[in-house]
Amino acid sequence: MYTHKISFATHYVEIYALFLLQIFPSFDTRNSMTAIDFTGIRKVGQDLHRPECVLAMQDGSVLCSDWRGGVTIIWPSGEQQLVRNQTLNIELRPNGIGLLSDGTFLIAHLGETAGGLYRLLPDGNCEEVLTHLDGEQLPPSNYPHVDHYGRIWLTVSTCRVPRQLAYRADVSDGFIVLITEQGARVVADGIGYTNECCVHPDGNRLFVNETFARRTISYDISKNGDLSNRKTIAEYGHGTYPDGLVFDSDCNLWITSIISNRVICCTEDGRQLILIEDADRGFVETAEEAFHAGELNASHLMGSSETYLKNISSLAFGGPDRKTVYLGNLNGDSIFTFRSEVAGYAPPYQKYALQTPAQAS
Repeated sequence: MYTHKISFATHYVEIYALFLLQIFPSFDTRNSMTAIDFTGIRKVGQDLHRPECVLAMQDGSVLCSDWRGGVTIIWPSGEQQLVRNQTLNIELRPNGIGLLSDGTFLIAHLGETAGGLYRLLPDGNCEEVLTHLDGEQLPPSNYPHVDHYGRIWLTVSTCRVPRQLAYRADVSDGFIVLITEQGARVVADGIGYTNECCVHPDGNRLFVNETFARRTISYDISKNGDLSNRKTIAEYGHGTYPDGLVFDSDCNLWITSIISNRVICCTEDGRQLILIEDADRGFVETAEEAFHAGELNASHLMGSSETYLKNISSLAFGGPDRKTVYLGNLNGDSIFTFRSEVAGYAPPYQKYALQTPAQAS
């Protein structure tokens, strides 16, 4: 391993490069994966509001959640368009987002005390998809993943209010809701702060990040969508809190970590490569001490002002060759992007066409 330090602003960024063939023989090295050149990371978009979740299309369009109550589209021309809730009497707080085959958006609502899943049309009309289950209000909701069959996997991180009461290793009350034409039901629970999830390219397994249990797990998916055979895929150490999750074209997982601003490539047998790290070491140490003391709170998730990346939380591969990577984040007003030597696996939503408000009317 070698460590290359580059001066950026007032701090040092460490980029780690591991020789995959020698140290990580299980990595598929057909694409000669190497560490990302930090100097090639640039910003896309401006004046965004908590762009936590990002989706990327092959035409160069980028979508991100917007805390003002909707989704911001950044078109290939650079023009931005905010689509926000205009009809429901609710202060919609988008966390994770999805795109449906008809060009409408799914929004996981991360309210202070209540959650749910909403469908937002390009003209601003908004409707409930799921707000209650078994007669109970859904807690603040994290992320909706739409698979190739059109099934929606909605993650709920915790039942505790406020959420920061679950920023602990000993709390595992998160769950996953499966939504199909037949209805909605809980298909997995007992999860340590459920974050992003993604169906494996083989279609038979669901992978899930447990942010404060600090691991990635998987389930087998039955024909009716039931989940079973829970397995631990990867466990993460000091400074890593897994949030976003996608697959590349070789079926490796790409994970984003809040707090430490890491992008990690992980094989299915748990081997890990840090592709990017932009960490304020003092801030990470403070967060680690709080976490182990059971005192991690929302202030630690605000990230450090001394880093270029702003608490990265999600990742998407886009562009014609799916080698342009976009990073969503909690604290910035732009999205970050860089080029990858490895292409991403094509998510289902890239088959769908975005609509303008004029097309929707």
